[in-house]
Amino acid sequence: MSNSFPTGGFGAGVHTDSMWQALDQLRARFEKRAGSRVGRGDVRSAVLALLAEAPMHGYQIIREIDERSGGSWKPSAGSVYPTLQLLADEGLIEATEEGGRKTYALTESGREVAAEDAGSLPWADPEPHDWGRHGALPKSGMELAQAATQVGRSGSPEQIEQAVTVLDEARKRLYAILAQD
Repeated sequence: MSNSFPTGGFGAGVHTDSMWQALDQLRARFEKRAGSRVGRGDVRSAVLALLAEAPMHGYQIIREIDERSGGSWKPSAGSVYPTLQLLADEGLIEATEEGGRKTYALTESGREVAAEDAGSLPWADPEPHDWGRHGALPKSGMELAQAATQVGRSGSPEQIEQAVTVLDEARKRLYAILAQD
């Protein structure tokens, strides 16, 4: 495989817009692979299941989902908090406020619905997924691509050349891992 970057570093002859487009394409590929396992309804089911275990506040729910999925599914506050409000409106959960923070707990109706939905969670799938394998690598790859883009945008020519060397070495070492089989 030839170098992925042009001679002279990826800052030479490559427009910044092109790098961002490539980064966005890479992100979309990883999100499609890792993110396609969960749908919007899964946030509701996950919230109900977690609250069936113990009362929690919103960010605890987000953190628990992230941990139980091995980092491959971390719903945003923008999806969890509206779900909490909807569940409260439906009478399935109730909120208590302590120290300026709302803690949510299931009502009796909520416990019944949570019991019905218990088997539909991504981490309760009868065919277990290797969440760590699918979540950690894309995340690490995205972080590497972001760092490389930052060096390309603000690094000196010498720093860019060093970054190209590091990335070329990393690519070779990754292929060497596959060659070990």
